[in-house]
Amino acid sequence: MGILKNWTRFEIGWLFTLTLINIYLFFAWSDSLLGLISSISGMLCVVLVAKGKIANYYFGIVQTLTYAYIAYGYGLYGEVMLNALFYFPVQFIGIYMWKKNKTEHGVKGEDVIINSLTKKGWFYTVLSILILTIGYGFFLKFLGGNLVWTDSATNVLSIAAQILMLKRYTEQWLLWISVNVLSIFLWLGALISQGGNDFSMLVMWSAFLVNSIYGYVNWRKLSIKQVQEAA
Repeated sequence: MGILKNWTRFEIGWLFTLTLINIYLFFAWSDSLLGLISSISGMLCVVLVAKGKIANYYFGIVQTLTYAYIAYGYGLYGEVMLNALFYFPVQFIGIYMWKKNKTEHGVKGEDVIINSLTKKGWFYTVLSILILTIGYGFFLKFLGGNLVWTDSATNVLSIAAQILMLKRYTEQWLLWISVNVLSIFLWLGALISQGGNDFSMLVMWSAFLVNSIYGYVNWRKLSIKQVQEAA
C-alpha cells in the first residue's frame, strides 16, 4: 500500500469516481477496451504526479503506448509522435531523475524535491513554445494531419510541461492545464468530424484538467512545506 500512503479522502474518492465513470462508458457507449486501459492508466499516472510520487511513470508507460495507437486511428499524427517517440522513452528518464532527487523529509508521503521557475526561465519557456508551435504546425499540415494547429499547440506545450516535470518544477502544472483544455477541444473535434466511440478520451482529458489544477495547488503547498522542513 506504499503508493496510497498518506492519501487524502478527496484524492482516493476522485480516483475511484473517475474509474467508475470510465467503466460505465465502456459498457454504456461500447467504448474500446484499449481506450478504457489508456484512460484509467493515464488517470492513475497524473494523480500520482500530483502527489509527487515516482510510481506515476510506471502507469505512464502503459498510457503512452495505448494512447498513441488510438490517436493514430484518428489521424492525430502529432499526438502519435508525441506519445510514441517522446513520452514513452521519457517515462524511463523520469524514473531515473526522480529517484535521484527524493526528499529526505517525507512531507505527507511525497517522494521528490520540488523546484520553482525564475522570471528568466518563464521568458525562455514561453518564447520557445511560441516558435515551436508555429514550426510544428506547418510540419503537421505538410503531413496532411487533422486539426493541425491545435494538435501542434498541445504537442509543444506537452513537451515543455514534461521537461519541467522531469526537473520537478511546480509551473509544469500551468502548462498541463493549457494542454488539457486544448486536448478536450482536439478530441471533441475529432469525434464529431470522424465519428468513433472513444469517448473515454474526453473523460480522460477532462479528468486531467481537474487533476492539473489540483496538482498546481498541491505542489505549491508541498514546496512551501519542504522549505520549512529543510530550514
